Amino acid sequence: MTGDDGWRTRLVLGGARSGKSRHAQVLAETVAGPRVFIATAQAFDAEMAERIAHHRADRGPEWRTVEAPVALPEAIATAGGAMVLVDCLTLWTSNLLLSDADVEAATDALVGALAGAGGRIVLVSNEVGWGIVPDNALARRFRDVAGRVNQRVAATVDRVDLVVAGLAMRLK
Repeated sequence: MTGDDGWRTRLVLGGARSGKSRHAQVLAETVAGPRVFIATAQAFDAEMAERIAHHRADRGPEWRTVEAPVALPEAIATAGGAMVLVDCLTLWTSNLLLSDADVEAATDALVGALAGAGGRIVLVSNEVGWGIVPDNALARRFRDVAGRVNQRVAATVDRVDLVVAGLAMRLK
């Protein structure tokens, strides 16, 4: 199954508050049928809980939400033929690092899940490499790992969009 312009899988990249999540949701909502939102965020504080509630309300009741902070490939595999929106790979990568998981093996599993998915998939991720070099080892490791995850996923998907100031550009 492919989208109107030939895509089945799509990655939407952008910086913080660039409009990438909104762009991804609009893309997903053009697809008829059931929709699954796979959330990788975890509400560790009140501000994050508020962000999650806002996003959930913005999506509306036609979306089924699945929380998968680490088990993203498994969540994609169980979505069947639904339109899947994953938000976001950046938090998923962070969750993997903080749980001492094998990020490379998890990324391999994600790539496999994307290839075997029964429906269309839009994935959201932050482009974290455009800022200053982080001042601590964990932050530098995160930036490097997130960049490699984005590269692997971008090489796998049919389309890649970059969103800046609410404007989307197709990269692939």
